[in-house]
Amino acid sequence: QVQVVESGGGLVQAGGSLRLSCTASRLTFDVYAMGWFRQAPGKEREGVSCVTWSGASTIYADSVKGRFTISRDNMKNTVYLQMDSLKADDTAMYYCAAAHGSSCALLELAYRHWGQGTQVTVSS
Repeated sequence: QVQVVESGGGLVQAGGSLRLSCTASRLTFDVYAMGWFRQAPGKEREGVSCVTWSGASTIYADSVKGRFTISRDNMKNTVYLQMDSLKADDTAMYYCAAAHGSSCALLELAYRHWGQGTQVTVSS
């Protein structure tokens, strides 16, 4: 029974910051990559960022590059998404996901375990 749970969403003004957290438990494999996706109303789910199991490699969508930072603490089975300089366009439901293996990609098909999402709303 794998559980992926996100937290940290909320309402913030443009230019502000939020840090999302995601904890994954009961994973089958010790090695897994973690990713963040988001979906705004009327839009497809978009890959935001991912991090390899070791934390040595990260990928960011162009829309968030330079503003968001992903990190992980494997001892806590937790991945974080630090979001700075938030824009109204960042408003979306943010989902955390886990993929078996060490590599990561911004492709939702690669992720097997998903959280329920946490809402991020950025006001202008």
